[in-house]
Amino acid sequence: MILVNYFARYREQLGSGGEKLPLDADLHTVDDVRQLLMARGETWATVLGESSLMCALNQDLCKLDAVIEDFDEIAFFPQVTGG
Repeated sequence: MILVNYFARYREQLGSGGEKLPLDADLHTVDDVRQLLMARGETWATVLGESSLMCALNQDLCKLDAVIEDFDEIAFFPQVTGG
């Protein structure tokens, strides 16, 4: 089981703050999870397909090719800027 969290405007656009997903044999990386979620439909594909998408694995920034394991926490969020 993995925990997937959505933050900032992604939470609003997807209508969810997060969910638990079973870790099956087809899920090896953060990108595999992203692709699975994007297959849910247009809104999911638009949000998680953004070129500026940021992700974290177990609260550490990561790239989409980061390898996942059972009980990991993945977070997706938009790029933020500050001043």
